[in-house]
Amino acid sequence: MNGKELRVLTYNIHKGFNIGNRHFVLHQIRDALRIADADLLFLQEMQGVHIHRENRIANWPDKSQFEFIAEGVWPFYAYGKNAVYDAGHHGNAILSKYAFERSENINVSPFPWASRSMLHGVIRLAPSQQDVHIVCIHFGLLGKERRLQISKLCSRIDSHVPPDAPLIVAGDFNDWQGRAEHLFHEHLGLREVFHETHGRYARSFPAWLPFLQMDRIYYRGLTPVSCGRLNHAPWHKLSDHAPLVATFAL
Repeated sequence: MNGKELRVLTYNIHKGFNIGNRHFVLHQIRDALRIADADLLFLQEMQGVHIHRENRIANWPDKSQFEFIAEGVWPFYAYGKNAVYDAGHHGNAILSKYAFERSENINVSPFPWASRSMLHGVIRLAPSQQDVHIVCIHFGLLGKERRLQISKLCSRIDSHVPPDAPLIVAGDFNDWQGRAEHLFHEHLGLREVFHETHGRYARSFPAWLPFLQMDRIYYRGLTPVSCGRLNHAPWHKLSDHAPLVATFAL
């Protein structure tokens, strides 16, 4: 960050595998993220532990995926488990070039079989010492499930985020019909940065030929400068989602 702008990126990394799970591409994902050089990464489907894959895949990292990606570039990170199973767990992660004041993972699973959470952190930006609230989410596939999760997100923001505090909510919304927009805009005062800068939502899935509007970056208390979808090489051969990257003026 240059002191006047904040660059953020959201990406569903598909547990480090490419489309169809044919190849483990976490190392290539890490390289691409470093070139993108965002101040904040909102990452979904981040594999925390998977004991079977650790033994089966030769280049599986000897640490968690978020630690592997963060090493040497993003010194601060938070991880929240979405799903826990016998072999391990996966969830959301936020990687940051700025220290966390605090972070919390909140369960938003309306059904026992649909493990979902949202990861809420607060970072402080120098030299202004301004607190910025950041939320990484991965909503469910069913409409009823998403409606309940959106309600929980709204309640969390109402109770924990001051109205005048800068706020970014980013991730995989699985909301290709755009039904979250009304509550986000009318109730929370959030705007979606790609929509504000391009007049439409970004098509981000599947990465090789995107046509579904799955991934978004919502904000308030910040001024959008630009937003783009990264679906050129090498991104179109990595995860099944294309990342979005946005720049805000502070």
